[in-house]
Amino acid sequence: MNTPQQERGRGRFFVLDGIDGCGKSTQARRLLEALSQSAEASGRMAPLHLREPGSTALGERLRELLLDGEAEIGPASEVLLFASARRQLLTELVAPALAEGRDVVCERFHPATLSYQAHAGSLDFDEVLALLTTWAGDPTPDLCVVIEVDPDRAASRRVGDDDRIEARGLEYQRSVAEGFRRCVDEISWVVSVDGEGSVEEVAARVMQEVERGA
Repeated sequence: MNTPQQERGRGRFFVLDGIDGCGKSTQARRLLEALSQSAEASGRMAPLHLREPGSTALGERLRELLLDGEAEIGPASEVLLFASARRQLLTELVAPALAEGRDVVCERFHPATLSYQAHAGSLDFDEVLALLTTWAGDPTPDLCVVIEVDPDRAASRRVGDDDRIEARGLEYQRSVAEGFRRCVDEISWVVSVDGEGSVEEVAARVMQEVERGA
């Protein structure tokens, strides 16, 4: 079933989010595969896969800075840097893709900033949401799926060296998880799925949410 937006030729904008180690990148790829098959079958353009911050020249430079373990950046400054990267992503890549009828799958968006920098960083949640909505809120995702995984289990999944934000430890990740639950409760286009189980089981839950909004 096509949404009214698709009937007008607009693509759909999907986000996968959650705490570090929740499996969002794996599920983003699975969703991309499913959307690619649907696009091919219906003669539409292939979906676009993005990561945030990143995917633009500005975004990738800001990503390097934000994740650099040597950098000293406070939560409020992090919000502004994430918002800048996001605004560029929306203008340069997301809006043109949607206008062309392409679906977009993006890893991370407002819920990540609200959870990591606002909730876990002790900033005012509503003020950060207002800033993001005003300066980096258009286009708005059609759906953000937060993959919920116990922070202890998520930490055991991560491999390699921690980046600057991952290195803040388990208690910080637990606070981030609380932030994501608040996003699910307070933002209409954010939902959650259980991230426990096999990759296929989680992918089926994600797709169920995608199809629910179709």
